[in-house]
Amino acid sequence: MLFGGRKKKGVENPQTELYGHCLQLYTQPPLENISLVEFEQFAVDRMKLLKTVENLGVTHIKTSEDYSKKLHAEISSLNFPHRTEVSTFIVPAVASEYEKRRKDHISHFILRLAYCQTEDLRRWFIQQEMDLFRHRFNDLSPKSKSDFLHRNSLQYETISVEEKKSLMEKLINSSYAFSGCTVEEQDFYKVPFQDALDLVRMRKVFVKDGFAYVPHQDIVTIVLNDYRTRLSKALALTARSLPVVQSDERLQPLLSHLSHAYVGQDYSIQKNIGKISLEQIDSLSTKSFPPCMRQLHKALRDSHHLRHGGRMQYGLFLKGIGLTLDQALQFWRAEFLRGKVDADKFDKAYAYSIRHMFGKEGKRTDYTPYSCMKVILSNPPSQGDHHGCPFRHSDPELLKQKLQSYKISSGGINQILELVKGMHYQLACQKYFELTHSIDDAGFSLNHPNQYFSESQKLLTGGKEVKRELDSPRRPHAAAGSENSKAPPETPSSSNRVPQEVMDDLDSFFQEE
Repeated sequence: MLFGGRKKKGVENPQTELYGHCLQLYTQPPLENISLVEFEQFAVDRMKLLKTVENLGVTHIKTSEDYSKKLHAEISSLNFPHRTEVSTFIVPAVASEYEKRRKDHISHFILRLAYCQTEDLRRWFIQQEMDLFRHRFNDLSPKSKSDFLHRNSLQYETISVEEKKSLMEKLINSSYAFSGCTVEEQDFYKVPFQDALDLVRMRKVFVKDGFAYVPHQDIVTIVLNDYRTRLSKALALTARSLPVVQSDERLQPLLSHLSHAYVGQDYSIQKNIGKISLEQIDSLSTKSFPPCMRQLHKALRDSHHLRHGGRMQYGLFLKGIGLTLDQALQFWRAEFLRGKVDADKFDKAYAYSIRHMFGKEGKRTDYTPYSCMKVILSNPPSQGDHHGCPFRHSDPELLKQKLQSYKISSGGINQILELVKGMHYQLACQKYFELTHSIDDAGFSLNHPNQYFSESQKLLTGGKEVKRELDSPRRPHAAAGSENSKAPPETPSSSNRVPQEVMDDLDSFFQEE
């Protein structure tokens, strides 16, 4: 894969010039060839990093020590650059630092291609990149910060000791929590008034003769404003050129699915296959199903039918929690026959698609259950549909009523609705998990409905293997909460899977309403 661009003339070592600092504003696109494997891996790793940034930003104070510690650990584990003084790449010992900076640079531009496609995606990408940049910039030493400003032509001059002394009283009065001693120790930057409007608006800086006197600790605000402006314009430009990039048949599938790709455990590998009975499903739906699957199950029991979007989302979820093909055929047949579908129509219109879902027809692909991002971002429900994410696709008042019917406390409902308001839908679902399981911290980042089920069963069963109950030949419709469900635990593990397989081929078999 070639990233186009012109090399600067007169630069003997473009790599040293480009990666001379551990942090950059990503103004120059990559200039090298990379393989598709590396393309995918870089994109997946940066998605993991940005997802961690989002989760920590909601659950922790962004300036707290715990936030910094956890984010630093994630940056290090994914092999991205962070808090280093290395500036050249002559010695072999720093080759690994060069690779980290190269990965950081290329992965940012790959995700620009994936996240420039809609306004929602652009907004999410900008917010997470801004938070990541803020953390990395704040962790730089004063010398590295000055070097960064110089390299990016952000020439904000520091005021002299004499000028600082002459303005001492005004700087103390205008800078929050500053004393004379701290002012003497701090560098102050003389910044054009228009570049510091946020700080001026909050009355955090002294203004004189068209310049704002910004303390060293607040210069990040100026840099972030500049970065946001650059990134917003860059994403708009990238969106215009996207059709040209998508014409490449190698990249089009990757870019189309990167924005809602799932990179965790593969739930198409059914380690617990056949470990639950059909009679357990009603009980499990109230105990261990995430709200998206709980509402699909209830809609199916009430109307004895689901439209194709709901059948795909719920059918693959049931497959992922352990239903065998025979169980799935029995489950869907029993329910549909109680509705307006006769046995002959079920066999002709629906049975084939269920076998196809299990890899027994067509391309014989073992299809993967939907991840949270796929549920949230693809195929939004229309009138008469019950699929999708309740936190993303439900009216807030209806969502509130639904949560009340699930016996969630008013305080818990308010916490969930605040997360929904901030568009943190997966975190809202995670908070629902904590409230319904009476725990303070789930201890995991929720990314998949089947992960929700596995983690729930792990808590409810204490990690014990279950003894599968025999399926009854009669229609399984036990009263909710009448059985104690036990399913074997699965420990979610981070993996380097590429984005989940395109589902279009399967979609074509679910068009019958």
